[in-house]
Amino acid sequence: MEQSIEQINRKIEKGDAVVLTAQQVCDLVDSGEDIRAEDVDVVTAATRAIMSGTYAILSFPVKSSHSFLRAKEVYMNGVPAHVGPCPNERLGILDLMLFGTDHSVDDSRYGAGHLFRDLAERMTVEVKVITDNGESFKTQVTLDGMPYAMLYGTRHAFKNYSAFVNTSDEPAASIFHAMEFGPRLTEATISGCGQINPVKNDPLLESIGIGTRMLMNGSEGFIMGSGTRSSAEKPNLTAFADMHEMKPEYMGGFSTSAGPECIVSWAVPVPVTSDSVLESIKERDRQLKMPVMAVDNRACVGYSDYGDVWEGTDLAIDFSPDECIGCTLCEPAEMCPMASISFGDGEVKLDRYTCFNCGLCSTLCVTDVFTANLGSINFELGGESTNVPIVLRQSDKKRALELSEKLKEQILDGSFRMTSMVERIRT
Repeated sequence: MEQSIEQINRKIEKGDAVVLTAQQVCDLVDSGEDIRAEDVDVVTAATRAIMSGTYAILSFPVKSSHSFLRAKEVYMNGVPAHVGPCPNERLGILDLMLFGTDHSVDDSRYGAGHLFRDLAERMTVEVKVITDNGESFKTQVTLDGMPYAMLYGTRHAFKNYSAFVNTSDEPAASIFHAMEFGPRLTEATISGCGQINPVKNDPLLESIGIGTRMLMNGSEGFIMGSGTRSSAEKPNLTAFADMHEMKPEYMGGFSTSAGPECIVSWAVPVPVTSDSVLESIKERDRQLKMPVMAVDNRACVGYSDYGDVWEGTDLAIDFSPDECIGCTLCEPAEMCPMASISFGDGEVKLDRYTCFNCGLCSTLCVTDVFTANLGSINFELGGESTNVPIVLRQSDKKRALELSEKLKEQILDGSFRMTSMVERIRT
């Protein structure tokens, strides 16, 4: 059965449409239900993960007109911004581009991802400007003081991603781990939300296209096309959204052993326009192949699947502060990539609002203050079965599930209206 997005929108307006999350569809399939295209109209899919290919374009005044000719260098909370392309000569206004992987010159654990979240939190940000004649001045700005603030992706929402291991004999610093990677296949990290990932649910991009409305960090935006390094086997997408409407809890910075990275969340409606779209939606984690990559040379050394990551594992960290024995150095607090663990009033605290559910604390804690079953990846290497424990996740499926549920609610109450694509995306 085939139907258009316009037909589905009319059903939504009449209250006759069936909207489910991708997780709900997979749960129904697991329970033995025979889901057909006429049983569901829209499926909401989401992901929250480290997405390096992120940048922001910001424009705001810093001084009165004629105060300076042009800005040559700009730093926001120490994060270097790229001035231009418009010079705004003598206007006292900055046009800036900030890469999601830019790091503060003052704090090695603070990056543009942290800055983007601070802006969304309506925090005051320090701006340092160096003009083309060498003069320097500082000012402050908030997101509400920026007439223009848009977040873009050069490549986001890969059709899932990979697991990572270190096959060498030496520890390796990498953006794929918050610590140095242990050598000789002693630990694994993963990225990808599996069966609820947007592009997994429409891998041929039949329903998702140029002009598709979506949510980026909770803010309405639009898909522009395929991203850099996109391919038919591993497609990814580009999109943009207004930062003024973004929700801080879905974004942020994530500290790795190779520097801070950027967290981005997507939620995308997948209209069930054909039987082939539904067949992809019905695929579960165990059916989704996951490459295992060696961080020391970025070569694929085998294949696992997302069942190893998300089936029977814990989405959130169990926190038992009474189990704390007061170690002189708390390694979970020291190494937390979100700085979500602290001490106060004589006890350990976990900030659930900022926690990414990466699970590293459960790997490092010598007692049971932080516990979680993260699973392990299983693959064949050199003709032998290999099992490597997962020590850190760079995808937060718990919040991705929340996002897919929120998008479902917004579609049903009419506050989010799906758009028809302008054109198919070519991968």
